[in-house]
Amino acid sequence: MRFILRKILLAVAFTLIMCPSIQAGGLWLYEAGTPDLGTAGAGRAAAAKDASTAGGNPAGMTRLKGSQFTAGALALFPQIKFDTDDSSFGGGNGGNAGYFTPAASFSYVHSLTSDFKLGVTTGSYFGLGLDYDDNWAGRYYIQEGKFLTFAVNPVAAYRINKYLSVGGGFSVVVSNYDVKTALRNLEPGSPPDGRLKFEDYDVGYGGNAGLMIEPKEGTRFGITYRSKVDLEYKDKPDLNGVGQALQAVLNATGLAGAEVKLDMELPQAVMASAYHEFTDRLAIMGNVGWQEWSSFGNIDVSIDSDTSTSATQDLGYDDTWHFALGLQYRIAEPWLLSTGFAYDTSPADSGKKRTPAMPLDRQIRVGAGVQYELNQDVTLGAAYEYLDLGDGNINLTGGNLRGDLKGAYHKNRIHFIGLNVVWKF
Repeated sequence: MRFILRKILLAVAFTLIMCPSIQAGGLWLYEAGTPDLGTAGAGRAAAAKDASTAGGNPAGMTRLKGSQFTAGALALFPQIKFDTDDSSFGGGNGGNAGYFTPAASFSYVHSLTSDFKLGVTTGSYFGLGLDYDDNWAGRYYIQEGKFLTFAVNPVAAYRINKYLSVGGGFSVVVSNYDVKTALRNLEPGSPPDGRLKFEDYDVGYGGNAGLMIEPKEGTRFGITYRSKVDLEYKDKPDLNGVGQALQAVLNATGLAGAEVKLDMELPQAVMASAYHEFTDRLAIMGNVGWQEWSSFGNIDVSIDSDTSTSATQDLGYDDTWHFALGLQYRIAEPWLLSTGFAYDTSPADSGKKRTPAMPLDRQIRVGAGVQYELNQDVTLGAAYEYLDLGDGNINLTGGNLRGDLKGAYHKNRIHFIGLNVVWKF
């Protein structure tokens, strides 16, 4: 009985975990509708040109004159379409699992003195949302899932001398974890599929810190760190349409009506950036970053029932690396053009570690943007970014409960359109 219970626990864990606010397929968000959408995020920890540096690198706030406010509005248009090569239980390709999503971010920096600044930034930097057709080939892995986060990040910064500034703060992260998946009924004549739904909210806490070094005017280097955030979700999964055989097993093992708890953490990350002005018109910028996805891939699962038990599900993720390069060119006094390129390695190095709930692969970003100085206090901007999420090949063996699923994504991309405003006080 203990062996059967553990197998079912792992199956439930796999079902729930594989279904993890905003961005389909991406999870770690660089996009916030801020002006650096036009550089694909290149230079984020060193550019420090507007109030959004409160989130990108709080030390950069000391570069801003007076107080500033930056707002960004973002529209996401995902195209996440799977091509099935092989499936144990039939079904379609799932349609477009991505859906239009609006987003926004706000940042404010208040100048107490020219060397001491306070700031706050809000928005999402981590999340996922997918919605496949109910009867698709991978329905026993996921039908619909979302992992939404929203963070509020108060920060402070101080200029130690003309070359060095430091900054940091804490984050309050509100999150929602919601997953729906089909359950295969095993006995003949039973309803074709049951359904499982799991949903909970949690609040986690973390922090960020940064350094800004300016060896000379027009050249600066920044490094920023964002801590991990621990999250815990608890719910009694809602089961509907479960056949008699599966219901009997759930009753015998105490899983029917039991509370399931998931413990996971958003990964910690480090980014180093550089910014250099070749002339008063042309500037180049870039990033190198690291994210601890191996930590995100270890998730503790426990079930509170008469036969309480727990396990750790290791998704086998690798830590990832981020690289970006961007340019900005001022074609005339009120106009600034931006472009950039970014590359992120994949946390899942094979189709056996990748699921249709988190089709994580290498990511390529290409962005372009424009800003117009309406007057000395207000700057308006617009930007576009194309995100290629890779082929996301899948090669899963799920046994009698989930079945085998093999295929790849013939479309796995997101289009971002952003508008922003910078207001200086």
